[in-house]
Amino acid sequence: MTDSTPTGAELAVGDVVAERTVHLTRESLVRYAGASGDFNPIHYRDDVAERVGLPGVLAHGMLTMGLAVETIVEWLGDTGRILEYGVRFTRPVVVDAEAGADLVVTAKVGALDDETARIDLTVAFDATTVLGKAQVRVRRHP
Repeated sequence: MTDSTPTGAELAVGDVVAERTVHLTRESLVRYAGASGDFNPIHYRDDVAERVGLPGVLAHGMLTMGLAVETIVEWLGDTGRILEYGVRFTRPVVVDAEAGADLVVTAKVGALDDETARIDLTVAFDATTVLGKAQVRVRRHP
């Protein structure tokens, strides 16, 4: 967030409120598996991913979803302002064993009313959107 990032009453539809790039590694996936308890081998074993027809080891969908919404936390200042969050998983994030994977997240104001803002998250990997209809409804004021 910069000093010019709009907040509260200053918001307008189309404003970018946050953006970042997150680098994922295979270690990131193992750590997430330990934290979440999701040890499905498609998230860490190339042979298993290949056997089930995947293009490679995939990032956990919930990890991708969590990283996306985390992008707006600094801007919000208080995660208690998040009222609702939802996404559709549309494309996998393949995490290469050596190069990893970069997720690019942009958070933009999609709609406003007096009390709330809808923040639309664009989440891309390899210039392809991986989450569809990623929207967070937040209280405009703390």
